[in-house]
Amino acid sequence: MMGAIQESGLAVFGKSNDAGPQDKWTTERVLSMRWWTPTLVTLRTTRYRGFRFTPGHYTRLGLGAADASLGDWVWRPFSLASAAYDDFLEFIAVLVPGGAFSEQLKHLCAGDRLRVDKASYGFLTVDQLAAGQDLWMLASGTGLGPFLSILQDPAVWQNYERLIVAHSVRHSSELAWRDEIADIPKRELFADAKARLTYLPVVTREPGATQLAERIPLLLADGRLEAAAACPLDVATSRVLVCGNPEMTRELRQSLAARGFATNRRGVPGQMAFEKYW
Repeated sequence: MMGAIQESGLAVFGKSNDAGPQDKWTTERVLSMRWWTPTLVTLRTTRYRGFRFTPGHYTRLGLGAADASLGDWVWRPFSLASAAYDDFLEFIAVLVPGGAFSEQLKHLCAGDRLRVDKASYGFLTVDQLAAGQDLWMLASGTGLGPFLSILQDPAVWQNYERLIVAHSVRHSSELAWRDEIADIPKRELFADAKARLTYLPVVTREPGATQLAERIPLLLADGRLEAAAACPLDVATSRVLVCGNPEMTRELRQSLAARGFATNRRGVPGQMAFEKYW
């Protein structure tokens, strides 16, 4: 995956200085680096005019020296956290000590260059799901990235009655975009939205930091997640997107399947979709 992936002024569209019509990537410019912790960062880049994606998709980022050969560039997949209509691209990443990509990423500054794949990929999108009433987005760590993009899609706010985001991290400092998520319903773009947003932060290693303090699979199993959301998670009305570490996604897939949830199969929309980030 891709959530983002672990190795573990006004923004403007970027110019593709070294990208021709046959190239698979464009060269973009870093607009900003926001460090939530010494190892957790979100970065914004310029956006090639022709780049298109569906909220929930991921793309690949490439880092390398300007004079490096193509084989010397390091590429990693990252989910897109920006809105589909933004004139910039945004990503979230966790640095991995000694990681080939991370060692370059930690030195990036505004104005630096990187490469962005021209294509986007993935199945963690709302169009993979059958029509429903409540949309649950369950994330651990940087798995929140694609959900920030989905939450900025006006169609999602019109097609669902409830939007429920549960984000699990170890420490409260890792609750990226916490204030931004709370402010989304206040934007003019969503003034006439039908849906109501419930945001459930989960901090597992700081007692008392949040009301919920256990891993999301356990909170789902014992009913506390539904109680906190004041909403039942039912296969008839609920649709679920999950993005996070493999253990969480595996456990949630099993528990949701036991409740009758299924993924998209042969073009038949399901009630749940997954992405894992390593």
